[in-house]
Amino acid sequence: MTLETSEIVRVLLLTALSFGVAFAWMPLLLWALVHWRAGKSIRPGAETPVFAKLHAKKSGTPTMGGILIWGTVLLLAVGLSVLSQAAPGTFLEHLNFLSRSETLLPLGALVASAIVGFVDDYFNIRGLGAHGGGLRARHRLAIYTLIAVIGAWWFRAKLDWDLLHVPFMGDFHVGIWYVPFFIFVIVATAFSVNETDGLDGLAGGTLFTSFSAFAIISFAQGRYDLAAFCGVIIGALLAFLWHNIYPAKFFMGDTGAMSLGVTLGIVAMLTNSALFLPVIGIVFVLESLSVIFQVSWRKLFKKKLLLSAPFHHHLEASGWLEPQIVMRLWVISMVSAAIGIALALLDALMR
Repeated sequence: MTLETSEIVRVLLLTALSFGVAFAWMPLLLWALVHWRAGKSIRPGAETPVFAKLHAKKSGTPTMGGILIWGTVLLLAVGLSVLSQAAPGTFLEHLNFLSRSETLLPLGALVASAIVGFVDDYFNIRGLGAHGGGLRARHRLAIYTLIAVIGAWWFRAKLDWDLLHVPFMGDFHVGIWYVPFFIFVIVATAFSVNETDGLDGLAGGTLFTSFSAFAIISFAQGRYDLAAFCGVIIGALLAFLWHNIYPAKFFMGDTGAMSLGVTLGIVAMLTNSALFLPVIGIVFVLESLSVIFQVSWRKLFKKKLLLSAPFHHHLEASGWLEPQIVMRLWVISMVSAAIGIALALLDALMR
């Protein structure tokens, strides 16, 4: 068996194992969320009347479902690392995917941002924070930025990295400018994923295609631990989607959307494929731009550009059925991910 074949088997086994583990403890999480009344609060308000009207029926649905995803990833990363040390030279050692150069940073960022997202979700559930709806947008952006700064420091201080790859042009040492670029990528990705998490299954499905794309890119670069890490996220996402597709039994919440957005951005930076990210995650780009345009339009012209923002709420307000919107955006994300993978592989061949 060749090295590549062995690593393919590892990634696929870890993906399946992650799905199985997440699926196994999902009923316990659902029970806990219901027991602790972790229902999402959708309050009527002057700022989002369209959204409040469309989603009033979802008020009380358990949120914080993202715990299933990052909790499973953390459990497998730590558990397999401990088992590999206890049984060196065995198959368990081969399954271990925790390494300082490839997966320690994204795992740390995943958990750190998940904890912050958990706090935001808790505030929303208990009616705390801005207008009883959790953290303000500017506070979220500040937190994204802080996490990104720590990640940028890790890249520069721990990995000694300032190399920026421009597709089909080459690699460039950008020095200190790598830091603001890194921060922008992480913050933009986190914001975009968070905005996409608004319909049953939408964020989960689009994140599935994005992480799948970067699993392939990581594997093609020989970053097998990172590919395995993406595979574990993919497996947990699939288990999450089992109960998150319409009508959702629970929502991802900020503890999932915030952490997975930050992690996706870091994976893109680790593979030096950040400039392919807007192609692979075209749905995230569309959603965030719709919010930016909506806010800018209202400030400039004192009226709305869209019926509601992000874009998926505009389609919903226009009469599209929720499953229709989600499935079609899934299709777009799959096609865009395929294009992004093709471009990344073609770029690698031309180096």
